[in-house]
Amino acid sequence: MDQPVVVGVDGSPSSLAAVEAAAREAALRGTGLRLVHAFGRPSAHVPRPGPPWSPAEAGVRELIDGTLAEAERRARDSVPGVEIDRDVVLGEPATVLVIESRTAALAVVGSHGRGAVAGLLLGSTAGHLTAHGRCPVLVVRGRRSPGGPVLLAVDDAPSSAPAVRFAFTEARLRGAGLTAVHVCRPGSADAYDGPADPPFVTYDRGHLRDHAEQVLGAALAEDERNHPDVEVRHRPVIGRVRHTLIGASADAGLLVVGARGRGGVTGLLLGSVSQAVLRHAQCPVAVVQNGP
Repeated sequence: MDQPVVVGVDGSPSSLAAVEAAAREAALRGTGLRLVHAFGRPSAHVPRPGPPWSPAEAGVRELIDGTLAEAERRARDSVPGVEIDRDVVLGEPATVLVIESRTAALAVVGSHGRGAVAGLLLGSTAGHLTAHGRCPVLVVRGRRSPGGPVLLAVDDAPSSAPAVRFAFTEARLRGAGLTAVHVCRPGSADAYDGPADPPFVTYDRGHLRDHAEQVLGAALAEDERNHPDVEVRHRPVIGRVRHTLIGASADAGLLVVGARGRGGVTGLLLGSVSQAVLRHAQCPVAVVQNGP
């Protein structure tokens, strides 16, 4: 299966919603779907003492097979005819999915696994995968069947180009519009005309809006030329980044963000904005690793 869409399966309602979303993403890309159940630390179903165990012992194999069978049924109900491969891998879920992401077109995971509080907690697997995954990661959260445009958070860092490309591709595949947002924060360095301005200077809203328009124009120009069929809306905003994106996600089908903002270390840090929208966005969130 060449670069499938990979989805982590643990039997929780969140992971089953991720399976349905992953099946749709695989169909959009014309590729297969790979269901992965990572069998990690011993749980209540695994005998703790004694000699080394395997998933075939103590009814664990039956439990896992049932979990994967239900996931496959949900995938086929969502997208009849999708090509499905399924596997059980021994290891911590977060580590297993990071490894799987090396050969995947997209990795999909629920926002929380078993035991997490829906809508409030970001599961450790989702958090680790979005920070360390080697392909774009889709975290399924928010409304069950979100519709609306692809919402793209635009940074003024050149390394955000992979997120821009991914957002345009998703919009084209979905037949949806693309809303690109760049937020300027009042009181930031962009608000002042010179280093001698006092900290209480009144900022120029027109200046901030013009700056945001320039950032959007520069970041989107190449992909707008390459995707003339995608309807693009530039949305310059003066305000707070996290609040703006979380509010705008209420009307979006997908929110796309880069893994890090300015100052992030490639492969190590998930930016604060990314972390916030992964916890509070009202639609699925795609996190795309930044370029060099």
